[in-house]
Amino acid sequence: MSDEKFVLAIDEGTTSARAIIFNHAGQIMAVGQQEFEQIFPRAGWVEHDPIEIWEAVRDVVGLALTKANINRHQLAAAGITNQRETAVVWDKNTGEPVYNAIVWQDTRTQKICNELAGDKGADRYKEICGLGLSTYFSGPKVKWILDNVEGARARAEAGDLLFGNMDTWVLWNLTGGINGGVHITDPTNASRTMLMDVRKLQWDDSMCEVMGIPKSMLPEIKSSSEIYGYGRKNGLLIDTPISGILGDQQAATFGQACFQKGMAKNTYGTGCFMLMNTGEEAIFSENGLLTTVCYKIGDQPTVYALEGSIAVAGSLVQWLRDNLKMFETAPQIEALANTVEDNGGAYFVPAFSGLFAPYWRPDARGALVGLTRYVNRGHIARAVLESTAFQTREVLEAMNADSGVPLTELRVDGGMTANETLMQFQADQVNVPVVRPVVAETTALGADYAAGIAVGLWEGENDVTDNWAEDKRWEPKMDKNERERLFRNWKKAVTKTFDWVDDDVKE
Repeated sequence: MSDEKFVLAIDEGTTSARAIIFNHAGQIMAVGQQEFEQIFPRAGWVEHDPIEIWEAVRDVVGLALTKANINRHQLAAAGITNQRETAVVWDKNTGEPVYNAIVWQDTRTQKICNELAGDKGADRYKEICGLGLSTYFSGPKVKWILDNVEGARARAEAGDLLFGNMDTWVLWNLTGGINGGVHITDPTNASRTMLMDVRKLQWDDSMCEVMGIPKSMLPEIKSSSEIYGYGRKNGLLIDTPISGILGDQQAATFGQACFQKGMAKNTYGTGCFMLMNTGEEAIFSENGLLTTVCYKIGDQPTVYALEGSIAVAGSLVQWLRDNLKMFETAPQIEALANTVEDNGGAYFVPAFSGLFAPYWRPDARGALVGLTRYVNRGHIARAVLESTAFQTREVLEAMNADSGVPLTELRVDGGMTANETLMQFQADQVNVPVVRPVVAETTALGADYAAGIAVGLWEGENDVTDNWAEDKRWEPKMDKNERERLFRNWKKAVTKTFDWVDDDVKE
């Protein structure tokens, strides 16, 4: 058996669970992946079955180890990255969830958010937690479960229920569940709950009280890189140190080696998420961005980020595939988009669950505008791709305004970066080079590094920077007047989605 050591990253995403094994050079050795069910009980509601996710995690870990032809003895550590704001509440005595996990895209908590905002508005608690009141974050989701699931509040107050984002649920089960599972999260995930003081990295009593959430439910907040516990005795990762947790977007920022203040990355997944490193200072946005923890490595100072969150990106391509049956596989959208030279005047604003950054309009709903008889499937496919690039530009402009430092290049990752047409249009819209690294799985890679640093496999950020390598760069080519004309039309299209949800709209 080789002495070479590897790190396993568990990437618990919105549509699938993956396990990826990396070597010391940050190269992928093997991948296991499994999709899980998206549950839509009502309009605006999105749920996952936590038990199904835990089973999927176990399956993909086994698959990755088998493909890499190694066992747990060759793993130096395992790290976790996850869809961040998706909330699960479970019974610590039985391990059974009291309700399905409520996914970050879910909008059922809008009424709760409105009530909490009162006449002081959505930014009422921003100074404490760095976030505006939104259905996006996990605190209001937990409140909804306690308010609506029979007996849940009484069980919570009796100390029987635990809460966590999906990192916490996976870690608790990995380390033994009802048999000694550790109940822990990291500051990147905790900063997405609305319950943590973003400066102190502690649960805030006033926020817990406002939300009506007993503190006994909350996981302990540890750093993003330290040993939290070890793999359970009856699992595949027996005694393996579980030693890294980063929310998916923070993990991608780490994996992209965005360690210098002012560096930014954009991840193209289900949604689109841009993070800019703001150093050891929490900067509070004036332009619709979120203040979030970027990472905290062991006992080193906390590093913060500004984040622009776009709710719908890759999921719009899925929607075209699954709901409209316009193609069989997601990558086919590029060939379809390339059957036409431009969008034919059509603009698609995918406000399926309202608009996130920089608008934060829960009342918005999706719209396809500018339609004429001339528009065909190719134009719609192109409009879908372009919507992601336009939304990214809006966020980037907000970041430039907040940071006062214009971005010089945009590092990109995620599944949609394989789409050359989109990446070129993205460079054209943001008017700076768009750069894709060799290892595009930067989310898993970030979790991998955080876990490996904790056990001494890597020394720290310098090793990550040394491993990072450029794969492809797209330079802006579009004429300035055309670029601005397209963007003005996009802005006009966005306004057509506002104020849709009112008393006449059934959700």
